[in-house]
Parts: sequence; C-alpha cells; structure tokens
Amino acid sequence: MLALTELGQRLRQERESKGLSLEDLQKLTKIQKRYLLGIEEGNYEVMPGKFYVRAFIKQYCEAIGLDTDAIFEEYKSDIPSTQTEDMPQQLSRVRSRKEIPQHTKGVSKAYDYLPTVLVVAGVVVVGIIIWVIAQNIVSDKNKEQANQEAPNSEVQQSNTQEETNETTAKNDNSNSEDEQSAADKKEQEKEKAEKEKAAKEKAEKEKAEKEKAEKEKKDSGKQEYKEVQKTGRSATYALSGTDAFNLEVTSTQADTWLDVKNGKGNAFFSSILKKGETKEFDLTKETEARVNIGYSPGVELKVNGKAVDLPFDSSKQVRQVVTIQYQPAEAQ
Repeated sequence: MLALTELGQRLRQERESKGLSLEDLQKLTKIQKRYLLGIEEGNYEVMPGKFYVRAFIKQYCEAIGLDTDAIFEEYKSDIPSTQTEDMPQQLSRVRSRKEIPQHTKGVSKAYDYLPTVLVVAGVVVVGIIIWVIAQNIVSDKNKEQANQEAPNSEVQQSNTQEETNETTAKNDNSNSEDEQSAADKKEQEKEKAEKEKAAKEKAEKEKAEKEKAEKEKKDSGKQEYKEVQKTGRSATYALSGTDAFNLEVTSTQADTWLDVKNGKGNAFFSSILKKGETKEFDLTKETEARVNIGYSPGVELKVNGKAVDLPFDSSKQVRQVVTIQYQPAEAQ
C-alpha cells in the first residue's frame, strides 16, 4: 500500500469524522471507489488523466464539507497541475481519396440516367392530362343533350323535390328541438349529480380531517418520549402513551446517509437523504426502530408530528444512532 500524502491524510480524517465510508462517498460523488482511494493514497496514476485528478479532489472536498479553494492552495504541492493533452492523432488526419467508400461510384452512374428518366416521366404526365380533358368534353356534351330531351320532366322533378325538402326540413327542425331539449335535461341531471358527489366527498374529507386532528390532539396530550440510556454515539428512547408511531426525518443543511431499521434488522430506508428532503415512516406496527444518521448537523426528527431533539450535540458528534422503543397506549 502506498504511503498517504498530507492531503490524503487530511481528506481521510475528515471523511471518517463524518462517519462516511468510501462506499458512502462513492454514492455521494458518483466517483468510483478506486479513484477515491487513489486520492487518499496520493496514487494519481490510477486516474484517467491529470484533469480528472483535480476534478475528483474538488468533488471529494465538496462532499465532506471542505473549502475547495483553501485545500488547493494549502496542498498545491500534492496536486498535479493540468496540461493540455495532445489531440489523438487519428482525429486530425484528413481522409485520402482511397478512403472514400467505393459505393459512391454507383450513385454517380445513376445521375447519368436521370435526364432520360425525367423526359419519359414528362411525356407520361402530358398524355394523362390530355386524356382527362377529352373525357370532360365528352361528358359535358352528353349532359347538354339529356337536358334538351326532357325539360318538362326536370321542372316537375324540381317542384316535387322542393316540396320534399320543405317537409324534411320541418321534420328535422322538430326532431332537432326534441333532441336539444333531451340533451339539456341530461346535462342538467349530470351537473346536479356531480355537485352532489363533490359536496359528499368534501363533507367526508372534512370529517376525516377533523377526526384525525382530534386523535392527534388526544395522542399528543398523553404521548411520552423519554431517554433510557446513552453510550458512545448511541442513545435509546422510550415512546409511550400513544397509539401511533410515525417518524419524520429531514435534512436541512447537507446530504446525509440515513439508515432506518426495525428491531429485527429489516431496513425501511438505507440510502442518501438529500438536502431539503424529508422521509416519513409509519412504524405503528413495530416495537423498535433504529435510526442511523451519518451527518447529523441540520437533521431534524419528528415523532407523531412533534419535533424531538437529537441525543448529542451535532457539532461534537457528527454520526448519531437513535433507537426508539415503542409501546402502544392500548397495550399499557
């Protein structure tokens, strides 16, 4: 193993003081663990380039809350300076005529036949236009001859058609009025039903909220949250006098590792809690919950909507473990 540089020692000490492993830091920075280890050991040869050394060190410092500019100035002798790397030779080469794909020759031959194809297509289009015009002329002559042979018949048919149209229009108007009346009635009934449904849902919601508020008020009056013991960075509390066990965890200052398990070791959450994010857990069916906080500054806990203090001063004890033992009121 390589000897740690002064910068590597400083970074590792700061990381461990915040209760973070290399795996935790990998999740926070998205940098592979072997690169993070290379930074702590001063083994920059594992990096893909000098530019990445400075970029990865910057992300490492930000993740553990260090001033990047101050670190770069203090340990500038441990950090390599970036240099413009040579552009890969293959990107600057100009392809010779031999590299041009041979299939383009076939495309060139196709262009030689294009004028002939266009002339043939033009002749075909002109022929179609002439045929359509001739058909229209013949059709017009036939219509004119038919009109001259039976003028009286057309007048009678026209009068009959007008009478039929008037009768049909009257019937259509009557049917349209009936249909409109039925549609209006149906729409009114639909609106009435929707209003009644909305009013019913609103009343049920208000009733549920009122019952919930009364229950929370009743429970909060009897709820007890007492410290049982403290040791090292761990503390145990007893929750009683309530029929609910709802836990809220919020991180207000920075990302933190959060692990919430029940007394049997089953995990409800085990990941990074982002800054400004809140996680809620319904633990009413559990008898015990263990909350492991990797970076406690700015972390807030609420039990059944009521804020509770962390067991230790977060400026002195960054990582804290809180165990809550729950006994429902109905079982007491």
